[in-house]
Amino acid sequence: MATKPPAGDPVQDAPQVAPPKHAAAGLPAIGHTLRIAQQQMGVARTARTLLKVNQKDGFDCPGCAWPEGDKRHTAEFCENGAKAVAEEATLRRVTPEFFAAHPLADLATRSGYWLGQQGRITHPMYLPEGGDRYEAISWERAFAVIAEELTALASPDEALFYTSGRTSNEAAFLFQLFAREFGTNNLPDCSNMCHESSGSALNETIGIGKGSVSLEDLHRADLIIVAGQNPGTNHPRMLSALEQAKPSGAKIISVNPLPEAGMERFKNPQTPLGMLKGTALNDLFLQIRIGGDQALFRLLNKLVIEAGDATDEAFIREHTHGYEEFAAAAKEADWAETLTATGLTRPEIEQALAMVLASERTIVCWAMGLTQHKHAVATIREVVNLLLLRGNIGRPGAGVCPVRGHSNVQGDRTMGIFERPAPAFLDALDLEFGITSPRGHGFDVVRSIQAMRDGRAKVLFAMGGNFVGATPDTEVTEAAIRRTALTVHVSTKLNRSHAVTGRRALILPTLGRTDKDVQAAGKQFVTVEDSMGMVHASRGNLAPASPHLLSEPAIVARMARAVLGAASATPWEEFERDYASIRDRISRVVPGFEDFNARVARPGGFQLPHAPRDERRFPTTTGKANFTAAPVEYPTVPQGRLLLQTLRSHDQYNTTIYGLDDRYRGITGGRRVVMVNPEDAAELGLADGSYTDLVSEWKDGVERRAPGFRVVHYPTARGCAAAYYPETNVLVPLDSTADTSNTPASKSVVVRFEPA
Repeated sequence: MATKPPAGDPVQDAPQVAPPKHAAAGLPAIGHTLRIAQQQMGVARTARTLLKVNQKDGFDCPGCAWPEGDKRHTAEFCENGAKAVAEEATLRRVTPEFFAAHPLADLATRSGYWLGQQGRITHPMYLPEGGDRYEAISWERAFAVIAEELTALASPDEALFYTSGRTSNEAAFLFQLFAREFGTNNLPDCSNMCHESSGSALNETIGIGKGSVSLEDLHRADLIIVAGQNPGTNHPRMLSALEQAKPSGAKIISVNPLPEAGMERFKNPQTPLGMLKGTALNDLFLQIRIGGDQALFRLLNKLVIEAGDATDEAFIREHTHGYEEFAAAAKEADWAETLTATGLTRPEIEQALAMVLASERTIVCWAMGLTQHKHAVATIREVVNLLLLRGNIGRPGAGVCPVRGHSNVQGDRTMGIFERPAPAFLDALDLEFGITSPRGHGFDVVRSIQAMRDGRAKVLFAMGGNFVGATPDTEVTEAAIRRTALTVHVSTKLNRSHAVTGRRALILPTLGRTDKDVQAAGKQFVTVEDSMGMVHASRGNLAPASPHLLSEPAIVARMARAVLGAASATPWEEFERDYASIRDRISRVVPGFEDFNARVARPGGFQLPHAPRDERRFPTTTGKANFTAAPVEYPTVPQGRLLLQTLRSHDQYNTTIYGLDDRYRGITGGRRVVMVNPEDAAELGLADGSYTDLVSEWKDGVERRAPGFRVVHYPTARGCAAAYYPETNVLVPLDSTADTSNTPASKSVVVRFEPA
């Protein structure tokens, strides 16, 4: 049987600490998966649900965006995917009676773990101005409240429409259509906080802000470089792809400040031999200092150029632009500076170079460890430079692989969720719907917070996600949100954002991926785009958690009718009735989605076009792939300080906390820990097991403090520390962002340690 949620918040600052593991998955992963699933769903529901995850006739996992191959395993999910499914398909319920018993002040004291464990929200809920707790509200009245606030704004640009990466293509397309028909491009999304740096770099260099590889390419690669990424926790099914590449001779280099169990050895729980022995993945582990990646890739590029005939001269001549300027900059790379920036040794870098030169087909994968620094965009451009030098774009088994997080974060951007849309997209949208979209750029996440803080934005509507938990500078962000007139959250479960509100607030409960979606035209399905540009259907198989839920497309359609009224000629009612009508419109607006309904009906869906991959055609401003030559940057840290990166635990997905353990790192029963290299700890007088406050230092002189963290001596890179978010988001200054992309620099925070 499923179990009840915890009645009280467990203590989170007194964890038990053991040595870190050196292998991931295996029997422990199976046991943990089944235990969590049984607690949330019970035995029968667990079997009925998990066997449909990522199947061609099932639903897309609400966790990460890693793709599936054409041939699916019966258990096509990982441990963390199963946790995500279990929390959505839970039998636990958050009813109006729950809100009556828990006023807002009580919810505000609760941890994200406790809030998430309570279960699925069953009714639309409303916090009236001056009220102390949420109360049930009808859908009709909820949409009327939204209409009251939106139509009272002095300008449409005083409204913010935020999107989480879980939102389907259909809902995202309607959401951006509504926002633009309303009159604003204020469409911040979770990409602004993660892979915005990737999109910025790739659009400039290869002409499309997406990865250029498929699963088959990974299996065919000679060399796979995994930089700033921990697949074992954040994208566990990626380990299977890396394992499959090894028998063909692929070499793997991991570049990361922390050793990660999944990259050391993967014990595939889907094969007997995998569970017993596993596969060693890393051929070389480069334990780089935080933020030293640009310097590393710049030096590698210099050494490739100096290696003689190691560059693909025909590819460079025919398909690239800017080589001479780039090569001149690369030749200035300095060994001494690079060793300082990276913390690596000369033999380690020379070994990496030998592996690069021996490879005819190279893929570079990366995630937040590269994207969340001031110089993130320049770093990713330098990665592209390395691939261009040897013709590794548009070649089978080679290319760029930014590994996306949430399951449709890439699809949402494809559907137009972007504060700086391309004119061609807006032209197509206007032609299709007979509207006039605004052309001025809107606010991204950081600028949205600044606008709320400064009184320039008065309504925040969040389509999913946990805006408060995901954003930087927690105290500033929460104060900014409390200045608004209305906050609206479309949600399946509770999170911190529901406890930080404007003068009025709404929680609109929605269907999840696991839920059946039946509208007037019959049973519906939605679509998603994975990290490698495959678009496929997702069909829930469970009865909804409550008869009072609406789907995301239905919520947007009804809100649009309430706000825009008879002045809108858009057929919102038809869009709610039959999602096929939405896909018909997408097919005429978004390139690559022609004949959408017919193509997505095929099992497995279809792949979107990618000109650099498919044709070696680069739709950049120069018409070619662009080499770039930015100055090399890396963080410097004053004496007595360390450079902190925020990261996830293994019992976590984005801001959703499934449990209080980080099994692979040896930490159980708590989250308020800071991992520090033992040598650094000795110099700073930080005993293992002692407690400290983390205080970040930034040029604005503001003290940002995260109190009460247990010190854990851990094999991090020298000069570096690590701690979990969202607990440490309070340390990240709102204005500390990446150049060009404006992504919060959450991976390079200068901190000092003070006694707790």
